[in-house]
Amino acid sequence: MFVDPRSRQLRQELEQLAPRSISVLIRGETGTGKELLARHIHRASDRGGLFVSVNCGAISPTYADAELFGYAAGSYSSSASSRAGWFGSANGGTLYLDEIGDLPLPIQIKLLAALENHEVTRVGAHQPSPVDVRLVAATSIDLAQAVAAGKFHERLYHYLSEGQLELPALRERVGDILSLAEYFLGIYSQRLDLSVPLISEAAQRVLERHSWPGNTRELENVIHFALLVSTGDEILPEHLNLPNEGLGQIEQQLKQILTNGTDAEQEALKQILKDAGLL
Repeated sequence: MFVDPRSRQLRQELEQLAPRSISVLIRGETGTGKELLARHIHRASDRGGLFVSVNCGAISPTYADAELFGYAAGSYSSSASSRAGWFGSANGGTLYLDEIGDLPLPIQIKLLAALENHEVTRVGAHQPSPVDVRLVAATSIDLAQAVAAGKFHERLYHYLSEGQLELPALRERVGDILSLAEYFLGIYSQRLDLSVPLISEAAQRVLERHSWPGNTRELENVIHFALLVSTGDEILPEHLNLPNEGLGQIEQQLKQILTNGTDAEQEALKQILKDAGLL
């Protein structure tokens, strides 16, 4: 699935970090597949506990303490029983914090204390509880800049930086696009009980030339859509629902003009292509 040299290098780094017990910080744009990387780290480790995924941006600042560290019975008017929280749920396993930069500073400080002391104190409890959690965090922002701006705790940043992985944007690893597209085709064809279509050469060119602002997640959605709307055994450019989906037909029209057009048409087209920097 990973063909591009940058991806192969990332796989080597991943295999080195995964078996170790250190925290890992995964950096990359939204949609690059950071959680998939985190899950691979957990599977490749010797931790027998659960993989618990938390979106920090979705945590309510009011209840962040309780959600992360849990609460004792009677802490809230509606809490008849205690709750372990995300740390307790991940005890013995891996806690994945997506977009960790979204955590409020006071919670960052408590998170650092929990990681350093290997214990958490539930809201309303009087005694801490031991926890054994490996943290894998992800961010799409520059945490070093956030530290400089006073928006991220410096010691927590250094704690997370024990192991770092950079997940390149899809546009920076063009060599992976077609292999990923075929991978997603296989997945969704199996789910929908359909035969796996081929990706036409024209569609391949469209995929490789698209900038993929939504990264791997966008590619997955595009392939899923193409499989649903294609009627034959081949994915064509018009099935991709991308801005340049008609590129194959346009190329044919341009070739037709350059080959069989009048002198005036050919000169006009050449000037357009030259002005656009394509000739």
